[in-house]
Amino acid sequence: MSEQKWFAIQWQQGSVVMLDQRRLPLEEVYESYSSVEQVAVAIEKMVIRGAPAIGIAAAMGVSLAAHNASSIDECEQAIDKAIARLADTRPTAVNLFWALDRMQNKAAHLRGQSLPVIQEQLLAEANEILVEDARICETLGRAGASLIADGSRVLTHCNAGALATGGYGTALGVIRAAVDAGKSLSVFADETRPYLQGARLTAWELHKDDIPVEVIADNMAGHLMSRGEVDCVIVGSDRTTANGDVANKIGTYTLAVLCRHHGIPFYAAVPMSTIDYSMDTGEQIPIEERGEEEVTHHGSERKVPEGVGVRNPAFDVTPADLVTAIITERGVAKPPYADSLARLKNLDPDRGNKLIDP
Repeated sequence: MSEQKWFAIQWQQGSVVMLDQRRLPLEEVYESYSSVEQVAVAIEKMVIRGAPAIGIAAAMGVSLAAHNASSIDECEQAIDKAIARLADTRPTAVNLFWALDRMQNKAAHLRGQSLPVIQEQLLAEANEILVEDARICETLGRAGASLIADGSRVLTHCNAGALATGGYGTALGVIRAAVDAGKSLSVFADETRPYLQGARLTAWELHKDDIPVEVIADNMAGHLMSRGEVDCVIVGSDRTTANGDVANKIGTYTLAVLCRHHGIPFYAAVPMSTIDYSMDTGEQIPIEERGEEEVTHHGSERKVPEGVGVRNPAFDVTPADLVTAIITERGVAKPPYADSLARLKNLDPDRGNKLIDP
């Protein structure tokens, strides 16, 4: 596999630098953001997307607020404003709120320190979230690779790769890890309407890694399954609840229903930071509704008649009973997920995934 020469997000010389994913695969353009508002808009406009990457961007946005302050009082106010603004960007991805809570807790622990120390330590925390996420994805990938047989034809939906994370990816991390282990795989990338994350981003990533990939329109998946051309489906998640319900890009639920009908394994690759133990079921997950222009237009050209109503929910929820396994960096959870996910929560990775004493 070729060495990755690009990145989705980095801190560079006082700015947050992101690969503009709206312009892929035709252009690889990096944009630099020097204010919290710019970072927030970049998240909203999907310059960067994917739950872990959104969390990283938010953490760097908080660091940017501190970096731009000239006094401790100004810094504290700027951090509070940054957290409120960034929390209002995309409601479904729980990593956003997880990262903001982590940065807020770090800032609270730094109270009483000098401004340079606060700035330095908040940047270190944001960068650690980035590096930590890449490590988590690699560990998660190895955990899931054993589920993928040599010669498998894998279908994936949306983009859950290095573009959506700190590196390596979740669903694509499992695929990469299986390939790294010497397995021969081929991938079907769902186009993923209406934003085309599969056609534009997943295909771009896998092609760069020399992993065989073919793009299909979303409504072709059932046909291929009926002909025995799909061996398993692997997706990511923007929020998974305590009972194992999985919120992911719109169209994921449809795939899970098709998998159940055809007897095909349906796997979700989910970092622990994406599991929201405060929610019992997926019915509690807020589903983002995006602007109608993503549906009405292809590029700058309108395809839907003027005056016709449009719905554009960005995510759907796949019930736990349709999920074959949930792959995490702490291991693979199997049904019943209320029990297996609770057990994973109580493992301590710093002690070799031993149970934490009650």
